[in-house]
Amino acid sequence: MNQNDPKKAKGLLIVYTGDGKGKTTAALGMCVRAVGYDWHVCLIQFIKGSWKYGELEGIKRLEPNVELHTVGEGFVGIVDDNKDFEEHRQAAKNGIKMAMEKITSGKYQLVILDELNIAVDLGLITEGEVDSLIDACNDKQHLVITGRNATKKLIERADLVTEMKEIKHPYQQGVLAQQGIDW
Repeated sequence: MNQNDPKKAKGLLIVYTGDGKGKTTAALGMCVRAVGYDWHVCLIQFIKGSWKYGELEGIKRLEPNVELHTVGEGFVGIVDDNKDFEEHRQAAKNGIKMAMEKITSGKYQLVILDELNIAVDLGLITEGEVDSLIDACNDKQHLVITGRNATKKLIERADLVTEMKEIKHPYQQGVLAQQGIDW
């Protein structure tokens, strides 16, 4: 069987969820793989926004095949968040609008919606909005959605779901997040 046979190709809905580390990292690995085949990738990060992450600089090295948009206003209700919840909600709604534009443009073989599950879990966006994004994908376009607490409905719709489960974490031994590994 020829794995490159376009008749066998199908756009997949892929979900990385769970309480363990590695959801965004797995999606970024898929992004790098896709660029290896000269695909065009759009990565939209929900929630994240107020911190600087290594992937922000690393993704620049994959241009022009990859574009990254950070649409969140930072972590909601934790760490250094002093923004009104409505400001976070509006940023997420703007991210949904951007995601719809990118998906329907037909330009991208892979669209990654990082931390979208968290945006739903926090009530920033609705399951219906996520359904609309999924429905807008063409039959050759792959969509990756990351974040803890994926809804049962999303899991049922997905073609592939991986749950990251924390077994052990350095933070439990007092080791803080490290540059290049965690951010």
